Amino acid sequence: MIQAIFYKEWIKLHRYVLLALAVTVAMTGYCMLRIDRAMELNGAAHIWEVMVMKDAIFIDSLEYVPLIAGILAALVQFMPEMQRKCLKLTLHLPCPQKKMLFTMSGTGALLLLLCFAANFALMLGYLGSVLPRELVCNILSAAAPWYLAGLAAYLLTSWICLEPTWKMRIFNILVAALIIRVYFLGSAPKAYNGFLPWLTLYTLALSLLSWISVVRFKAGRQD
Repeated sequence: MIQAIFYKEWIKLHRYVLLALAVTVAMTGYCMLRIDRAMELNGAAHIWEVMVMKDAIFIDSLEYVPLIAGILAALVQFMPEMQRKCLKLTLHLPCPQKKMLFTMSGTGALLLLLCFAANFALMLGYLGSVLPRELVCNILSAAAPWYLAGLAAYLLTSWICLEPTWKMRIFNILVAALIIRVYFLGSAPKAYNGFLPWLTLYTLALSLLSWISVVRFKAGRQD
């Protein structure tokens, strides 16, 4: 049954994931080309100096890309489920409901993480060939909260989509906006380094929120 649920979610998401992969990799590639172009015009030594002295990371264009990718992934996966009123049928399948829900959200999160991993692989592959290790770590440490924000946005949007009443959806949106703000408090390299493990746990804990919406749905809450 779990394999069937995984396959069902894959069918819903595979086209979007391929599109998200193409767009996010293209944006990442654009940022790498900017760095390459800057080095050609000003020299590698000057770029290194700017990165050290001014905390420049040259990937600012990526800041909200994972966030948007996460929101859209949840909308693609869960909005049709609610609009077609399929959730009630899904919850009656012969499988523990919590296990089913976490398989659904876990599938989306896994596909999103694979997309983000491709971005990091591209950055690491290129930056490692043109920059010292410390500067590469600076850039990746600045990007890490943005990609965690993408995963958080997916989990929070899933929570909002599964909520059966619009009044609570609006409240959830406001709460989600405040939560997401935590990921964008600072963009300087290593700004989140000491907090990053806790931020990761904080992000994973957000996966529990969707169950609250499902419980409300099972209780018959509706507009």
